[in-house]
Amino acid sequence: MFRFACVILFLSLGHDIMCDMSGAVGNPTIVLPSTQATTLPPTTTKATTLPPTTTKATTLPPTTNATTLPPTTNATTLAPTTNATTPAPVPTTNATTPAPVPTTNATTPVPTTNATTPAPVPTTTPTPTLPTPSTGKYSIKTGNSTCLLADFGLRIGFIQGGKGQEINLMPNATTSTGTCGVNTSELILTSDVITIIFSFNHEVKNFRLHALNVTIKSDSGVDFKQANTNLTLWQAAVGSSYMCNKQQSYNITDVLTLDTYELRVQPFEVTKDKFSTAEECFLDSDLTFLVPIAVGVALSFLIILVLISYLIGRRKSRTGYQSV
Repeated sequence: MFRFACVILFLSLGHDIMCDMSGAVGNPTIVLPSTQATTLPPTTTKATTLPPTTTKATTLPPTTNATTLPPTTNATTLAPTTNATTPAPVPTTNATTPAPVPTTNATTPVPTTNATTPAPVPTTTPTPTLPTPSTGKYSIKTGNSTCLLADFGLRIGFIQGGKGQEINLMPNATTSTGTCGVNTSELILTSDVITIIFSFNHEVKNFRLHALNVTIKSDSGVDFKQANTNLTLWQAAVGSSYMCNKQQSYNITDVLTLDTYELRVQPFEVTKDKFSTAEECFLDSDLTFLVPIAVGVALSFLIILVLISYLIGRRKSRTGYQSV
């Protein structure tokens, strides 16, 4: 049996087992080579060599030295920038304090209200009203016959240097000159202060005053001159005269006005040195005759209305009866 067991061990373990057959049957011995048994530990020693690798891994802690970066916290010492903010409020407070002082001074030039005071100085100061001007009689002759006749009182209003003024034409101190033509006639009145030129046109069957030129001398040495060459005044049929006894006011220009009194003029076809039949202005025409005419028309209309209403009512009453 021993031998059999030895053989099996030999086969399983290889040649590294030796069976001692010399011993007694009862005490067989199996001798295992000690050298092979002792070789196993080196494998374990190889396994133990791994720790050095771990020790290399532990060398990483020097990276913890990188945590020494906290000195960057020293960069927070830049907080002195907060000191830069501290000086800022000091100048701002100083800048605000002077500001109110100039503003109060700016409001002091209230004297601008004084600029409004000279406004009342305008030339609205009315000149004293002049008396009604005297009526002058003016005429122009060609040869021995009169070709133009004009009678009127004249007042001239004008604005010079921003001041309104009025002046009456004085017939006793005025001379008349002019020309007469087929289609145009001109009357020139001259005094020491005033020169007026009246220009008349003959158009088909009517005449009119179409131009007026006024020159007034002033004490300041600057003469007042105004003219208008596009007028349609004093219009009447040729061979008759134009008449307007009541006062008439005309705006010749923006700074020149003309007032006439007891006006009568005939610039063409004067016969026997006398005015022809006059055509009166609207102001002179007597409109009192229109009152009875208006009353008569109103009564006539009322009578016609009553007759119409009577006929309508009578016709309706007849339609109410029917023949049996």
